Amino acid sequence: MWVFVAVPLAVEAVWVFWPALNSFWLSVTKWNGVGVPEFVGLANYADLAGDPVFKQALLNNVIWLVCFGGLSIVGGLALAVALNRPRRLVGLYRSAIYLPMVFSLAVTGLFWRVLYQPDGTVDAVLGGLGLDSLVRQWLADPDTALGAVLVAAVWRQVGYLMVLYLAGLKGCDPTLDDAAAIDGANALQRFRYVTLPQLRGVNTVVFAVTVIDSLRTFDLVWAMTRGGPYHATELLSTYMFQQGFTFLNLGYGSAIAVVIFLLAIGFIITYLVRASRQEVI
Repeated sequence: MWVFVAVPLAVEAVWVFWPALNSFWLSVTKWNGVGVPEFVGLANYADLAGDPVFKQALLNNVIWLVCFGGLSIVGGLALAVALNRPRRLVGLYRSAIYLPMVFSLAVTGLFWRVLYQPDGTVDAVLGGLGLDSLVRQWLADPDTALGAVLVAAVWRQVGYLMVLYLAGLKGCDPTLDDAAAIDGANALQRFRYVTLPQLRGVNTVVFAVTVIDSLRTFDLVWAMTRGGPYHATELLSTYMFQQGFTFLNLGYGSAIAVVIFLLAIGFIITYLVRASRQEVI
């Protein structure tokens, strides 16, 4: 039996843990990929503190985490509640909402670039509604680029979270909802005080998935804007890629990767500790 544990553990150690540990080591070096890395201590982290592009990327990541996570979770939960009960064509609706998850992030990015292009579908719809004043170059305008990419990301993610919440709703005890209805609770009160507490376990999974997806978002932004214009859509992941593989500043890029790792671990551990305390209470 130990073979079934040892083999995948060895593969995981070689392909995941070893590269991750190397990132920590490279983050305290200066290296362009050739020769021996030069140890520079915490100089890369000190440079990050004074780097305006890194600060912009960090701010964009916070905005991305709040908006992408909030809209995806609220949208996924609302759709799951709406499509939970059996009704005509409900399977078709669920499949249509989940369909964007089938496409790769790069394909999704190219698809939305076509929609946002000048005189594209988005501008045509706005023009047809008489909203010509809103027509603009969505991905080329620093004021709208991040929001435009966020819409595409939420459009793809919401179906995935809907499926997670649908699975959670199937595990809820319907007799509790019926008892609350007999006691006079309306639909909103039953959802708030009966259904939502039973989804606590699903919420933990959704939170962890959303935080990790937010911090590792790369493909979609890179396919649509490459972090531009003027770093308006720059995220930590795109800036890390540029530093590491475009400018061959691998030490500096590794320092950004370590920051992403620490942020993800910090968010998830903090949430899990708070959730476990609430369960004890």
